[in-house]
Amino acid sequence: MIRLLFLDAFSGISGDMMLGLLVDLGVDLRDIEAQLARLPLSGYRLELRPEQRHGIGGTRVEVVCEPDQRPRTWRDIDGMLADCPLAESVRGMARRIFRRLGEAEAQVHQVDLDAVHFHEVGSTDAIVDIVGSAIGLHLLGVQEIYCSPLPLFSGTAHGAHGAIPLPAPATLEILKGSPVHYADTSYELVTPTGAAIASEIAQFSSPPEMTIGHIGYGVGGWDLDDRPNLLRGIIGLKNAGADAERDTVTVIETHLDDSSPEWLGSLMDRLMQEGALDTGLTPLQMKKNRPGSRLTVIVRPQDAERMAQLILCESSAIGVRMHESRRVKLRRESAGVLTGYGEAAVKLVYHGERLLRITPEHASCQKLADVTGRPLPEIYRLVTTAANRRFGLEE
Repeated sequence: MIRLLFLDAFSGISGDMMLGLLVDLGVDLRDIEAQLARLPLSGYRLELRPEQRHGIGGTRVEVVCEPDQRPRTWRDIDGMLADCPLAESVRGMARRIFRRLGEAEAQVHQVDLDAVHFHEVGSTDAIVDIVGSAIGLHLLGVQEIYCSPLPLFSGTAHGAHGAIPLPAPATLEILKGSPVHYADTSYELVTPTGAAIASEIAQFSSPPEMTIGHIGYGVGGWDLDDRPNLLRGIIGLKNAGADAERDTVTVIETHLDDSSPEWLGSLMDRLMQEGALDTGLTPLQMKKNRPGSRLTVIVRPQDAERMAQLILCESSAIGVRMHESRRVKLRRESAGVLTGYGEAAVKLVYHGERLLRITPEHASCQKLADVTGRPLPEIYRLVTTAANRRFGLEE
């Protein structure tokens, strides 16, 4: 069985609504606060209270900050997250969300990503919303996340640069390629932060087939006449069928015969950093007997357009092919094991509910090898032995 989360964003989504929903679904706010304390941030506190909208009860989590919060650049925030002592999955998710925001702002202002200065989304409360949501999702422990199409709206709002149209330009940039529908309201139902969170963590769709479990509500700051300002979340169980998980991915391909090997190596690293699920190069014999390579990149459907643009900009490709592909996969979970040289991360691979095998995470093992000076194969053996002993697998 697959444990999933469906975000029913009938009244939009924002960072504080996401935090409130995660707490309403059972994540302990104290655990989120303990993890957030590892960030070099100060001058804020989290306030939790039950509230109702149109008679429906939920959880409101508000980040209360001291005044005069300074704006930060994208590079400031990315560097802070890269160096903070949080779980790798949490850091990675938060960095990808902020990169989505940064790329959208760069496009709107027609500047390079490194020149982007965040104002509203770079303040302490936005950082806490995004990193807190990544922590909460990690603690919630769902394998798949879906989100309903988001509502659009009209009107104006006041930002750091003056009056701006709604939806905010950055919000629209983030939602390119995503399904939306029009909501007849002048309230900002979807913030740039909310759009970036939803686009990064979820696949946009109608509710998947599932057995409904727990239901929660994150309360937003608006008191609307036409709808309750709530983000509804549904925890469900989905039969994987034949003890395997299934999903849909987008496969991007292009043939290259004039790209430097150094470029291609860097491009593959960059694609993985940006959230690609996998990348590969296959040798080819191309036209005019030229040796070449087929670049294959597997991404989530909502990331396809962004990844295609990255390939076009950072390789010699002048076009890419994209197609949807169904995928059958084994369920994976991350865990940590303690060895005589320190803690290491491992990947648990399940066939249904049966633990099939345990794989040491290379980056974690390499770090232990670098710190201790021991050979990498020795670290792999120690980590494998410790993991098999902890989780009851025989060698």
